[in-house]
Amino acid sequence: MRFPLLVASVLVAGSLSAHAGTPQQADGIRRSYEADIKAWVLKLHVAGSDAERKKVAEERPDAAAAAKRMWAAIQPNLAEAWVVEPAAWLLKISAGQVTVGENGMAKPLLGDAGVAIRAAVEKHHLASKNLSPMCLALVASPDPSSLALLEKIERGNPDKKVQGVAALGIAMLLKDLSDEPEVMRRRLTMLKKAIIESSDVEVNGVSVAKLAEDELYIIRFLSKGREAPDLTGTDSGGRPMKLSDYRGKTVVLLFWRSEEIGTEELCDMVKKIRARFSGQPFEIVGVNRDPQATLRQLQASGLVDWPNFSDPDGKLTGEYRVGIWPLAYVLDGTRRIHYTGAMGSFVELTAAAVMAEKK
Repeated sequence: MRFPLLVASVLVAGSLSAHAGTPQQADGIRRSYEADIKAWVLKLHVAGSDAERKKVAEERPDAAAAAKRMWAAIQPNLAEAWVVEPAAWLLKISAGQVTVGENGMAKPLLGDAGVAIRAAVEKHHLASKNLSPMCLALVASPDPSSLALLEKIERGNPDKKVQGVAALGIAMLLKDLSDEPEVMRRRLTMLKKAIIESSDVEVNGVSVAKLAEDELYIIRFLSKGREAPDLTGTDSGGRPMKLSDYRGKTVVLLFWRSEEIGTEELCDMVKKIRARFSGQPFEIVGVNRDPQATLRQLQASGLVDWPNFSDPDGKLTGEYRVGIWPLAYVLDGTRRIHYTGAMGSFVELTAAAVMAEKK
């Protein structure tokens, strides 16, 4: 009679182990999702017709499902050292994703997971040497507590390189806070520390030196009140176009690509904003990273009906040091920058304020 009891014990132990998650399980979830995304992007780019492209677009790998699987794998193990890197990946892929709560309001897809991960980092992992990916994931994660946590890592982590990456993250988050002189001085101090301590560190294939250089460029040329650089390129038909062609108009300069989640919602938002300001000196000008043929298909389908630079090689995107998609700039008639950030209500409000000020 002992044998069935032993079997049952083994099965229960195995079930608990599977439920608890392992480093191998977390790595498998990440690799599987990233492979699916690569295959999907390839299918999207070779789609031969509008109908085929729409069908492929609807088959995008489910980031929310991958995030939930990862959370199930790491949630029971948040105090374990191996969890730091998959937790950073989870924050990164779930950033910007929302779900509808019981009250009908939108809320972060894994808001509770984000809270728990940040708490676990503060409680268990502040001294970890593997926090560099987490530092930049905190930048992508839209939560007010991210800045405070980065400051604790920058001050308290014993590894100078991790301190430097945290300093870079602080500088990047302060960019969205304000352009006041005191904030600007702190940004520069943090960028200096990042370069001194961590210039050779790579996160997600990009060096801290390159990221810090981009932030310094943004401070010099792309901060609020600066005159935005002119752009010269071509549209989806190869016709020349320049940003300066829209001089005298309030312009929303929108950097975007269709492979991102929520493209149809973004296009609907653009159409609504253009309709609101119809007949006024206003335009939305896109800088699109899709292959030129894909942009033409989007325009032929009627989904995209606003002017766009075609920028498949990222040359124009690079001039504005774009790292988050989509990204919007609101420019006045002299290309002076009034807003930088996500496409949404702030863009519309700022554009309306700029035009009212001009009147």
